[in-house]
Amino acid sequence: MLIAGTDEAGRGPLVGAVVAAAVILDPNRPIEGLNDSKKLTEKKREKLFIEIQEKAIAWAIAEATHEEIDDINILQASLLAMRRAVEALNICPDHVRVDGNKLVHGLEMSCEAVIGGDAIHQEISAASILAKVTRDRQMVALDQKYPQYGFAKHKGYPTKAHFEAIALHGVINEHRRSYGPVKKALGLLD
Repeated sequence: MLIAGTDEAGRGPLVGAVVAAAVILDPNRPIEGLNDSKKLTEKKREKLFIEIQEKAIAWAIAEATHEEIDDINILQASLLAMRRAVEALNICPDHVRVDGNKLVHGLEMSCEAVIGGDAIHQEISAASILAKVTRDRQMVALDQKYPQYGFAKHKGYPTKAHFEAIALHGVINEHRRSYGPVKKALGLLD
């Protein structure tokens, strides 16, 4: 039975897309050190990112844009990105394990939600790593476009430095307008 794991990265940040990945691992080509991406160093994630792509039976990365997040909310956008990742796999899995407590709807195969799955199931850990590295790289690219915001450092999360940059330079197109701190900066909240 082919089992895919899927996870997302970027639910908490105030800017950019939410990125998801789906991975079907090859039991004959084990990958050492898979874990929840948040528990790994950046260097280890980058190394595993390459190894996962080389050894997995199939993998795919997808996203939901900041506009989609604003339109349908971050939870629904995260589930949409995960569905897109699973559907983008070049091999159809028999079953999908989703990190978290929500199922991805609209898939043709069986699906289960696993709370803390990125620390339990290696295929979810692998998806977590692909999603996080991709999302972090997007923030580094955004930092090159808008260096005054410090995206390469805080990755778009609601840090003191990010709030100060918004206060000084305003909101950019890529900011999520449905998020409270961005709404406040736009004068849409009291």
